[in-house]
Amino acid sequence: MPILQFEDLTIEVVRKNIRSLRLTVYAPDGRVRLAAPTRAPAASITEFISARQAWIRRHQARFAARQQPVTLRYDSGETHFYQGRGYELQVHPATGRARVVLREEERQLELHMPAESTAEQREQVLAAWYRARLKEHLPALAAKWEPVVGAQAKTWAIKQMKTRWGTCNIQARRIWLNLELIKQPLPCLEYVVVHELVHLHERLHNARFWGLMDQFMPNWRQHKATLNQVMLAPAGADAC
Repeated sequence: MPILQFEDLTIEVVRKNIRSLRLTVYAPDGRVRLAAPTRAPAASITEFISARQAWIRRHQARFAARQQPVTLRYDSGETHFYQGRGYELQVHPATGRARVVLREEERQLELHMPAESTAEQREQVLAAWYRARLKEHLPALAAKWEPVVGAQAKTWAIKQMKTRWGTCNIQARRIWLNLELIKQPLPCLEYVVVHELVHLHERLHNARFWGLMDQFMPNWRQHKATLNQVMLAPAGADAC
């Protein structure tokens, strides 16, 4: 893949059968890639990058500041998060059905599993516990925010997502929330709920959308900034 050096920026350039230039900054390392029409002049590419170099550097800095994912083995002593607080995981050998016990005062998360359990099995049990906790929150969150936003989802659902905190199928009025949200502070979860509900009024992230966010949740920027510090998975930011 051809490489373009622009000042201190290294940019991968790929020629494609597209109509316009498209720039992407990838997490976690800030790699930059430019997709250009097959016959786009070199001067146009350079001008495009020059006009967007501040945008590139801003996203590179944002990705560099994010919390990097930690490789977990689901062993005793690890820190696992629930609603924005860190808890020390304590794995206890046990017979019978696996279970999770949250001890808030001790800041411990107990995982009772057979002694021969694997890291994958422990992960699955803890994920099921997280899912149940998030599911418990959904009725109250919907009851609180749907009247405020003036929009009602037909279906609320949970799934593990690699690049998004939430998504909304406007036609089906179905909202999906990322399972990882239960690990973040409750206001962050509420921000995503409001964000997706607002999409039932406005599909695009345009001035009307953000104006509605200001109206329904004036401090949404604070919660968005908190989530921006968390690295879900390798992803990217696009600029057209």
